[in-house]
Amino acid sequence: MKYVSIWLGLAVLLLAAGPAMAQSKGDPAAGKDKAYQCMGCHGVKDYTNAYPTYNVPKVAGQRPQYIEKALKEYRSGARKHPTMHAQASSLSDQDIRDIAAFFASEGPQ
Repeated sequence: MKYVSIWLGLAVLLLAAGPAMAQSKGDPAAGKDKAYQCMGCHGVKDYTNAYPTYNVPKVAGQRPQYIEKALKEYRSGARKHPTMHAQASSLSDQDIRDIAAFFASEGPQ
């Protein structure tokens, strides 16, 4: 009887958490459209920014959690990069999840 109570408790917890967990997932198909501007820099092989000169990181294949965290930090200003701040500032949390899911689904380039 004790185990039945534990299982019922877990089932209720999972059912209650289900909508929140589903909401936190990104949609790679939607992210592909939303990442169109990102691809101008992050999708070009061996792209180097003109000024200041640095290699632009490729984000394809990166873990979605990392991309989400980075974009939210650019958006808030916690990560300093004027271009990335401008791009991320217009993104909603769902946009960020979708873009992260898209890049993660692409695999390393």
